[in-house]
Amino acid sequence: MLLEGQQRIPSGCAISGVIDRSGKGMSGEAMIRSISVMHDRSNGLGGGFAGYGIYPDYRDFYAFHLFYDDTFAKSNTEEFLGKHFEIAYASEIQTRKIPEITDEPLIWRYFVSPLSRKLESSHLDEAEYVVRCVNKINTFIKGAYVFSSGKNMGIFKAVGFPEDVGRFYRLDEYSGYSWTCHGRYPTNTPGWWGGAHPFGLLDFSVVHNGEISSYDANRRYIEMFGYKCNLQTDTEVITYIFDYLVRRKKLTLEEASHVVAPSFWSTIARKGEEEQSQETLLRKMFSSLLVTGPFSIILGYTGGLMALGDRLKLRSTVVAERGDKAYIASEESAIRVIEPDLDTVWAPAGGEPVIFTLYGGRK
Repeated sequence: MLLEGQQRIPSGCAISGVIDRSGKGMSGEAMIRSISVMHDRSNGLGGGFAGYGIYPDYRDFYAFHLFYDDTFAKSNTEEFLGKHFEIAYASEIQTRKIPEITDEPLIWRYFVSPLSRKLESSHLDEAEYVVRCVNKINTFIKGAYVFSSGKNMGIFKAVGFPEDVGRFYRLDEYSGYSWTCHGRYPTNTPGWWGGAHPFGLLDFSVVHNGEISSYDANRRYIEMFGYKCNLQTDTEVITYIFDYLVRRKKLTLEEASHVVAPSFWSTIARKGEEEQSQETLLRKMFSSLLVTGPFSIILGYTGGLMALGDRLKLRSTVVAERGDKAYIASEESAIRVIEPDLDTVWAPAGGEPVIFTLYGGRK
């Protein structure tokens, strides 16, 4: 008989997240403890974290985190950045050398703001300008990958078990009002640094447990609007879908959720006239962005977290609250290890978005 850890775990991958809705900072250490409880859900081929509110001194600048294969890629990227952005500060991301994390690329961060003359001549709004620059780097500069590009937030990821990735990046030294994390168990895609979760674009970040069987249809549709799926993992497309629906099409998160994980037609038929009309319109307008297959995700963004699972509930999600803090995880044990005494705990229905936001909105 195969022992635990010697066989494929079909529901593998672990996700966890926390937000303090009062806006108080929390060390990344709690998320390291949370994800470590679900160690057997991952296999050492990827782990990562996203923290919000971690760069208050540079809150008005986009924080670009990059992997470089070599100094040639770094030089080409910095030349590109210098032509398109004001660089307020640049440095290698400080790490803690540990034996569990090996073969690391060059890991740098840049706090940037679009050059006004370049932005004006582009005839784009600022966010779209940044997105197009990120896509150009990831598509055309060999050996360079922008894996985080939001304001006052950052993604940290690597090949390894997530608790080791957290120690490697010294996340116990950071403070943020919201954190998400992921332990990876890849099944159909390679385990490499750029393919670890979270995936990010601007301030959106996604961690995901499951498999996107609609990936090719989703990818072909979203790439018609300038996005490029370069990172060899199906989860990447979910990030771009939410960016397209929320930032570009101005849908609310609830409306975007009805696109990604819509109700069945039979369920819609039993709803009130207004809900029927709205959900029918969304399904028809964005039919190619329906995501199929087993999945549970945590979407992080400036000022909030959202949990969303597939409409058949083929992957587990547990949600809980204690005072100002709200928690989302694959397993209740990952929440109780950092908060044993919860006010409420529940499992959302399939396709039901659960959204937690800061009191008073964005931060």
